[in-house]
Amino acid sequence: MKIHNTPAGRVFDVFNHIILLFIGLVTFLPFVYIVAGSFATESEVIERSFFIWPETFSLNAYQYIFSTTTFVRSIGVSVLVTIGGTIVSLFLTLTMAYPLSRKGLIGRNMLLNMIIFTMVFSGGMVPTYMVVRTLGLLDSLWALILPLAINPFYLIIVKNFFQMLPHELEESAKIDGCSEIGIFWRIILPLSKPVIATFTLFYAVFYWNDFFQALLYISDSSKWPVQLLLQQIMNVADTRLGGEVDTMFQETPAETLKLAVIVVATLPILLFYPFLQKHFAKGILIGSVKG
Repeated sequence: MKIHNTPAGRVFDVFNHIILLFIGLVTFLPFVYIVAGSFATESEVIERSFFIWPETFSLNAYQYIFSTTTFVRSIGVSVLVTIGGTIVSLFLTLTMAYPLSRKGLIGRNMLLNMIIFTMVFSGGMVPTYMVVRTLGLLDSLWALILPLAINPFYLIIVKNFFQMLPHELEESAKIDGCSEIGIFWRIILPLSKPVIATFTLFYAVFYWNDFFQALLYISDSSKWPVQLLLQQIMNVADTRLGGEVDTMFQETPAETLKLAVIVVATLPILLFYPFLQKHFAKGILIGSVKG
């Protein structure tokens, strides 16, 4: 008899559902407040500590955001960095993980130890800045991509995933005259869709949310990503976003502006996630079973 068919099992299931529903509400309500607050008036956000439905709808914050080219431009920078960075990171991660998954690779253990070393120790902020400056990447969008192009933890998981694939498929392909590149392109990658989808999401979220790299390496405000602009707005509530606003918005809706920028900055990832969700759990677990 299955446990959920017994009285104790049914009570346990009900208790689990209640707990999970409560945790879901606690997690979801803050985002509902942010969305509701972004459509509320400035006075309502200041006067009411929490609400999930505004008394008076107002689009002032969103009109303020899109009345200036600064925010739209920063969205474009973030989109460009996210797409370009995700492609570069996936390419480097996959092409490095595949040879490391081959046990016959000369120096494989040494390379793996070097990668694991970087998971514990880093070069430091100052040496990294000096490298970026020496390579002429300051005030370049490449400075937001190349310094952190490969995540060693992701690399290890992808390497483990490749090791778990049946070697018989590769042997059959070699008998048919397929090269190593052909095996990687025609056999390994098609079988790796779950892990590729998972780390596409991971890298995309990382590049979209990152502002610290831009804070270090980008002085030109026209190349700021949206997260750095958001960070500046959160630190200085009366930021004028370059002064490119209509006279009706000279009084910046400071509190609602913060909430509206959070909504706009978060929305693309929320829209992107459902398309990769079915691969997410499988992809993150399948490469971490054994090393």
